[in-house]
Amino acid sequence: MGREDKATWKSNYFLKVVQLLDEYPKCFIVGADNVGSRQMQTIRMSLRGSAIVLMGKNTMMRKAIRGHLENNQSLEKLLAHIKGNVGFVFTKGDLADIRDKLTESKVRAPARAGAIAPLEVIIPAQNTGLGPEKTSFFQALSIPTKISKGTIEIINDVPILKPGDKVGASEATLLNMLNISPFSYGLQIQQVFDSGSIFYGHVLSSMLPDPLC
Repeated sequence: MGREDKATWKSNYFLKVVQLLDEYPKCFIVGADNVGSRQMQTIRMSLRGSAIVLMGKNTMMRKAIRGHLENNQSLEKLLAHIKGNVGFVFTKGDLADIRDKLTESKVRAPARAGAIAPLEVIIPAQNTGLGPEKTSFFQALSIPTKISKGTIEIINDVPILKPGDKVGASEATLLNMLNISPFSYGLQIQQVFDSGSIFYGHVLSSMLPDPLC
């Protein structure tokens, strides 16, 4: 992309941001960690006709919003929350409906070594169907087992990861051996902007006002 083409692209992007901010009174700020291009395409298709997803560099999104503050001062409330890997989902429809569609678009994912666990992971008591030669994997994680009919049986439910833990190689290997995909990834609602007010994302579920400002 040449310099002139890049400048034109940026100009068009700024115009698009301003147009969406003017046209849509409501939007979500969403986190997009671990969302690949194929999943993003699926999300856009699922929202077609009811919402529009806008991604981009944070610096460009902030610049576009700052340039539009003279027309809508309430947009300043968005600036502090444009950090990390985030984007916008604009809508004129019911926020709860769009939230539900975003939730439905999440996909299951295996635990990969080095990933940060977003939730608690518990390995349930079960007969694993694995042979005794795999016992060392369970011993390494202090998981109580016994041999039952020639296969390894986990005696009790065992918490293996807490929210915020880094997934180790042993945990990842064992979960994959047990065909457990404990995580789900999708656009994660962080904040809700509705007609000039901004709220934490969980307000839609709790229905309790918890304004950020």
